[in-house]
Amino acid sequence: MKQSYIYPIHYQDVDADRYLRLYTLENHILTTAGLSADELGCGIHQLLGYNYTWVLAHLNMELRYLPVHSDVIRIETWIESNSHCLSARNFRIWLEQSSRGRETGLIGEVKSVWTVLDLGKREIVNAFEMPMFRDVVDGEVLTMPRAARITPIDTPTHEGTHTVVYSDMDYNGHCNSCKYLEMMLNTRFPEFIRKGRSEGEETPIRVDINYQKEVGLGEQMHILCRETEDDIMYQEKTESGATSCTCRIAKI
Repeated sequence: MKQSYIYPIHYQDVDADRYLRLYTLENHILTTAGLSADELGCGIHQLLGYNYTWVLAHLNMELRYLPVHSDVIRIETWIESNSHCLSARNFRIWLEQSSRGRETGLIGEVKSVWTVLDLGKREIVNAFEMPMFRDVVDGEVLTMPRAARITPIDTPTHEGTHTVVYSDMDYNGHCNSCKYLEMMLNTRFPEFIRKGRSEGEETPIRVDINYQKEVGLGEQMHILCRETEDDIMYQEKTESGATSCTCRIAKI
């Protein structure tokens, strides 16, 4: 079963170049996942009755380009599979209306992997035998190249810090998934994207994000970046040195 949701791109959604912020697009994707799960009867409201919740583990995006202010996009979603504690949910992003006269159509594809978290134990559980998960799987496989391996960054080209504050926290009591990407881009926005925009070129990109450790209010984050002409890798670490999130943004 596939579902679609419409998102007009408002002025508060875009950056100084008037392109949709990448972490705002991620927020629209996660909103789509939540709306879909609620409609299917396996959303966060249903899970909370068991003191469970959804947690994002991996997100992989391929984008022809990012939409701009006053564009309208449609995000289509479906569940590929639910097995072995992992839920694979896919997305397609369509340009429905263009403010710049661009041809409408498919502009991006996204794969995501989710787990169900026991809020009391803070442990992953296999919940997919529960009645709410019957008949929710569409089964269509979204073919996408395997994500590149993101290695620890020993010699960063850029570094930053961020203290997790009130506005970073989410419904589940930890730092919101989109905020990790926001921290990274605030530390270093990819130069190849900025250069492409200045030269009037659309830069197709691949984004791979791995969420590894939840982070709480007041924690001090250390963001490391290693940038080349064609990609940038990020590693976010806690005060104890544990990696909380890694990301790679690359030309495709």
